[in-house]
Amino acid sequence: MTDRPSLDKDPPGRVLVIIPTYNEADNLTPLVGRLRAAVPRCHILVADDNSPDGTGKIADEISDGDDQVHVLHRPGKEGLGAAYVAGFRWGLERGYDVLVEMDGDGSHRPEELPRLLTALRDADLVLGSRWIPGGRIVNWPKYRELLSRGGSAYSRLLLGLPARDVTGGFRAFRAHVLDPGLLADVESQGYCFQVDLLHRTLRAGHRVVEVPITFVEREHGDSKMSRDIVIEALWRVTAWGVAARLGKLTGTRHT
Repeated sequence: MTDRPSLDKDPPGRVLVIIPTYNEADNLTPLVGRLRAAVPRCHILVADDNSPDGTGKIADEISDGDDQVHVLHRPGKEGLGAAYVAGFRWGLERGYDVLVEMDGDGSHRPEELPRLLTALRDADLVLGSRWIPGGRIVNWPKYRELLSRGGSAYSRLLLGLPARDVTGGFRAFRAHVLDPGLLADVESQGYCFQVDLLHRTLRAGHRVVEVPITFVEREHGDSKMSRDIVIEALWRVTAWGVAARLGKLTGTRHT
């Protein structure tokens, strides 16, 4: 258990929602509008990986008309994990108290963000969960559901994670969770970044809670899920699980 600030009962302070984007031109404007309506006081950081469809330009246009919307232009597509780490560092340098992960394709409903922020009063990290009572998915193909459920179950088994939805990407962190040491050690870049970050957060002794969300399949654009992402997640989680068990046998700690 690491030392950390005591949890308060007041609403969180300054909130930054980080939205990584790559070819989300059709989704970004309505998403930002819904988010600003749902939580008017939040700030938004669009972390765009040089999208060839002009998403970055759209983000700049939105930012020009709204001083609570910011844009981080990245040189190219480097993976979800790298985009979030860059966004976290941007937010921490500017003193935000809460940092939120949210997909750029509209699958995470901005109207549910207040529920995550409310739950953060009694937690260090809140997970928007599809796989607890009250959570659900809409318009997802069956193979994607099986892949997600299976990935969460496999990760829970190998890493001993208590959460039900360990791969989901709708999350709210208190800023102190995302210390430089934790971010520097994160190696994964694809969707297993979510597993890695959750695992590290729990090992650091922070309190994690889940709240139910409705996950809606994107209406525009293509999913970023690929065979390579699945393979990366499988071998990394397996390697972490094996290392953890060897560490128990030898008395060393897996980092």
